[in-house]
Amino acid sequence: MNGDVEMMDESSEKVAILDAGAQYGKVIDRRVRELSVESIILPLNTSPAELKKQNIRAVIVSGGPGSVYDSGAPNWDPTILTSGIPILGICYGMQLLNRDSPGGKVVKTQSREDGQFAVNMDTTSPLYKNLNKTEQLLLTHGDSCTDISPSLKINATFDKTIAGIENREKKIYGVQFHPEVDLSVNGKTIMKNFLIDIAGCKPTYTMKSRQKACIDEITRLAGSSKVLALVSGGVDSSVCTALLHKAIGAERVVAVHIDNGFLRKEESKKVKESLEAIGLKLHVYNESHNFYHGTTRIPRELGNNTVNIEAGPLHSVVKPEEKRKIIGDTFMKVSDFIMKDLNLDPETTLLAQGTLRPDLIESASTLASGNANTIKTHHNDSQLVRLLREKGRVIEPLKDFHKDEVRQLGTELGLPDALVQRHPFPGPGLAIRVLCAQEKYSCKDFSEISNLLGFIVNYSNALKKPHPLLNRIQNGLPEIEIQMLKDISSKHSFTSTLLPIRTVGVQGDCRTYSYVAALSSDVENPSWESLMKLSKIIPKLCPVNRVTYVFGGKVNYPIQEITHTTLTSNVLSLLRQVDSLANETLLKHGQMKKITQMPIVLIPVHFDIDPISRDPHCQRSVVIRPFLTNDFMTGVAAQPEKDLPIKVLSEMVSKIQAVAGISRVLYDLTSKPPGTTEWE
Repeated sequence: MNGDVEMMDESSEKVAILDAGAQYGKVIDRRVRELSVESIILPLNTSPAELKKQNIRAVIVSGGPGSVYDSGAPNWDPTILTSGIPILGICYGMQLLNRDSPGGKVVKTQSREDGQFAVNMDTTSPLYKNLNKTEQLLLTHGDSCTDISPSLKINATFDKTIAGIENREKKIYGVQFHPEVDLSVNGKTIMKNFLIDIAGCKPTYTMKSRQKACIDEITRLAGSSKVLALVSGGVDSSVCTALLHKAIGAERVVAVHIDNGFLRKEESKKVKESLEAIGLKLHVYNESHNFYHGTTRIPRELGNNTVNIEAGPLHSVVKPEEKRKIIGDTFMKVSDFIMKDLNLDPETTLLAQGTLRPDLIESASTLASGNANTIKTHHNDSQLVRLLREKGRVIEPLKDFHKDEVRQLGTELGLPDALVQRHPFPGPGLAIRVLCAQEKYSCKDFSEISNLLGFIVNYSNALKKPHPLLNRIQNGLPEIEIQMLKDISSKHSFTSTLLPIRTVGVQGDCRTYSYVAALSSDVENPSWESLMKLSKIIPKLCPVNRVTYVFGGKVNYPIQEITHTTLTSNVLSLLRQVDSLANETLLKHGQMKKITQMPIVLIPVHFDIDPISRDPHCQRSVVIRPFLTNDFMTGVAAQPEKDLPIKVLSEMVSKIQAVAGISRVLYDLTSKPPGTTEWE
């Protein structure tokens, strides 16, 4: 049972969430709890007998990263279809129930869907009661149900994609979209219809005070030990430390802020001032030298064996996962040193972190899921942290929380608004906002993808001269999006450039590393609405997980080389400067609350170099990533004009562009999925 809810009766009904490894699995759990229904997350293969033993009223089968026909893919007990228990299968869950119903078939399609789409609903279905005939919903999948079992009826479609199926009599429903996330506008209504109206769950399950549940957990785990709290200055670690103070008293809590050398301008000073202003004593350690030179052991395949080799030092590493792991492990090593410096017994002192549920899901921690795919390793879920957890030496009272819930809790605890509403800043800091590279990323299909990207952006002109790649567009898109491309390309002139760098994304619950698409124009204020539409269409057809707009006029030359980039002091100083300029501009114009998060990313790309010249590639470019989200598992790029005033954006771009060493400024147009919030 969930630790943050109150069980009204030992025999109370529950909803089981069968875990297929979805990145959004815990969001399902949260949505169920928001509807005052008790939930429990169980392994996907839990038997119907076990479900009935636990008094399960209904089952929700989550999405997942696998394909239902893959060898070793997560599987369920198909007898659940005849158990009489109401079922809602989401994405992978829908594919399972269609595959295991007589006559049902699931196939891999030519293109992916990753983003918000207008889905047509049969509003006579009990699942879609009180919905519109067309709803904006998040689809993220590569497989699709084609042949539908005769025992099931189609109740939702997106163009040729079957987006919903049902057997009303048996109370079995499947949806290809994700009703649990914020990007599905009325998804909560769908969840309510299933839980309350279809499954007959009673909304009598009341939440305990989240604060009391956290304090009880801290008191139980801490016992009489002292606790070392690692405080970054962000809302998560600050709320965690405030909870520790309230639970076990300030004398047993040792709050430490570690300057890892990757913080923002004057960050440590601001953190110390803000926390001490609310009575939290803070020890500050500058450990930048240890982080710059940090190393760790990384498993590598050598023939038929796996061996651990040393990775690092950090200032020379280019692989993002290695950077994250080195930083996470260095935090643990530095913590051991700090314990000795503060005369704390390392065998009895516990470690406290402000770890959130999305951190654990994206790191594929077993605390969150048994089947999830690693999207990126968070510094607070490194291998050394996991070893400490196994020894019972880590306290993470917020591990079941999402960012907005932590902010609510922080307000309850009396933390100041300026601290509670701070933009999230990752533990590895600027280190993962520098795309490091020694050479360009260019596979054998680079030219083909570049051509395909050009055909998509200039579709109307491309049709005048037939080319085999046009079939990829015509076969991979519904008619409504093909017409959209025609309209955009006939009204606007965009130039496309495929950047030979790669960033991390999340597509179909899996991590992807893909190219970046860069669009440009000579128009001073382009059609941002058209650009946002292109940003949704391009990843469906091209292996890219980022679509950006490049300020400063059309990009006339392809990017043949990249600027050698690692975490040197000069590179970090450059990013620190432009990050400060961007955030000062946002604050000056009162936009900090409107924009949820705004990573500023340095990429190793020097634009405007003629390939036949011998000019050196020595400059770098900056990406602005204003992002809007509530659950931090999905979200959208802020649209200029609509979400971010043009004058604010123009001022920001102008200030950054004036910094020596900056080639161009780009704007990230990408939703999550297919692109994660951060670029690494």
